[in-house]
Amino acid sequence: MTATGGVGGRFLLTSAQQTGTTTLLAEAAVRRGLTTAVLDGPATVERLGGRPVHWYGGPLAAARIAAPLGLALLEPEDDWLARLPEEFTRRRIELTTLADAWTLRHPAFVKPPADKSVPPAVYPDGSRLPRTGERIGPDTPVLVSEPVTFAAEYRLFVCDGEVLTGSRYARFGRLDPAPLTGEAVAFARRLLDAVGDTLPSAVALDVGPLADPYDPAEHWAVVEANLPWFAHCYAADPDRVLDVVLRAAGPAAELGGADLRFVRR
Repeated sequence: MTATGGVGGRFLLTSAQQTGTTTLLAEAAVRRGLTTAVLDGPATVERLGGRPVHWYGGPLAAARIAAPLGLALLEPEDDWLARLPEEFTRRRIELTTLADAWTLRHPAFVKPPADKSVPPAVYPDGSRLPRTGERIGPDTPVLVSEPVTFAAEYRLFVCDGEVLTGSRYARFGRLDPAPLTGEAVAFARRLLDAVGDTLPSAVALDVGPLADPYDPAEHWAVVEANLPWFAHCYAADPDRVLDVVLRAAGPAAELGGADLRFVRR
């Protein structure tokens, strides 16, 4: 285990696959007095056993370390997007299985609810979807939705129903980070006022305006809800992102009762 900062109290543990967000969050953690550590093998988990640990990294590694480290990892429910009123999605969305999606005879956007076991994309029909692979099988849950085009996409980091920070991350599907806009925050607040109780207390929300050549009016919609502990921060304030990550992936003993149903199993 490699560790930096802090004085031996609370830890931020990150995966060995370092990204720009990992670096920014580790720096923010050190400024706050946390000790940072990198998961470089089973010995890391053994050394951190019994300590208050928070996690930033992928779901596969998280599945291995959650129980021995006593972590509660929050995630939106698989069918959250499909249950949203259409005024917030602007498209039809269904939670189904990969086996059912294989029977599609029309173009559809298909993605898993939380991971990337099936590459998120618009598929011409179900025959183009993968049928074999790691963590892929007939019962794999997937979200199937009408294809739409987002003119821009924004990621907002939310804690206790409030937008703490965020940024634009794409324009017309191409990576293009930029500051958050008032319109993005206003839509997110309207969404949270309506359905905030259907989300964990800490979540990363992706939203954006749709591009419709037949309708010049600007209509905002939800892209998806993400795991904060595995979400890039782009141009968001890393100190505020860290606030959300610490809540979303930390000691189970500190978990609030309302979040129990959102703990990743």
